[in-house]
Amino acid sequence: MTNQITVLSDDAVDPATRSAAHQPALTGCPWHDVNEMLQAAGLRPTRQRMALGWLLFGKGARHLTAEMLYEEATLAKVPVSLATVYNTLNQLTDAGLLRQVSVDGTKTYFDTNVTAHHHFYLENNHELVDIPDPHLVLSKMPEVPEGYEIARVDMVVRLRRKR
Repeated sequence: MTNQITVLSDDAVDPATRSAAHQPALTGCPWHDVNEMLQAAGLRPTRQRMALGWLLFGKGARHLTAEMLYEEATLAKVPVSLATVYNTLNQLTDAGLLRQVSVDGTKTYFDTNVTAHHHFYLENNHELVDIPDPHLVLSKMPEVPEGYEIARVDMVVRLRRKR
């Protein structure tokens, strides 16, 4: 196996392609669209999933931690525990509706944009931002151990303000 690989897109291995057989009929109504997305992904649209999905997907492409979503849910008077938020985020990620991006060992963001793309991490304000350049290229990959294959490449470029 060669280690000269150009990575422009990882759509072929992205979990979002799992539900490609049944695309949800989106209408622009966040409540209806969340219901359709959950059902298309094979998830039951429970009250808590619907409410959290509405908070997640009703505002366009976003990057949220579980704690950020829990705080939004609390402010919106959605009765959920932090454990339920974590469980729901993990279920949505497993279903291909969210993309998990780990910044370091203690910070994990959930991205509503599941297309192949990379991120800037703004260290000063702990914010994850999409890298707008679709031509970003990773030209050399490491050798993959026997019995493994590359599932996805996540590039996070850490930025901080100049001093």
